[in-house]
Amino acid sequence: MVKKTILSVFLVATFASSALTPGSVVQAQQFDDPPPYRHEDWRDPPPPERHHHHHNGSAIAGGVAAGLIGGIIGGAIANGGAYEPPPPPPRCWYESRPVQNEYDDGWHNERMRVCE
Repeated sequence: MVKKTILSVFLVATFASSALTPGSVVQAQQFDDPPPYRHEDWRDPPPPERHHHHHNGSAIAGGVAAGLIGGIIGGAIANGGAYEPPPPPPRCWYESRPVQNEYDDGWHNERMRVCE
């Protein structure tokens, strides 16, 4: 019950923080065509204008990293955060034990596996 409550609080906090984050400003820019060149102009034309990149990759990478780390922490909380090692295997050995014959009610020894 507590695990489900904590997990649901984390999920609500994650979605609420993403909904309340303000969006970035969008800028409209006009790029005019370069002026026409005369055919007698022997020089190379200037390089084309470059679009501005606002370097938003770090914000995206930060969001992805936060989501992964939050998922790891939330998964650990949901699983109780404790690891129980498997029980040790039983100690076993072989002994020679007497066994009754099925046909003549006699006895003989058979090697049997005995475990604690």
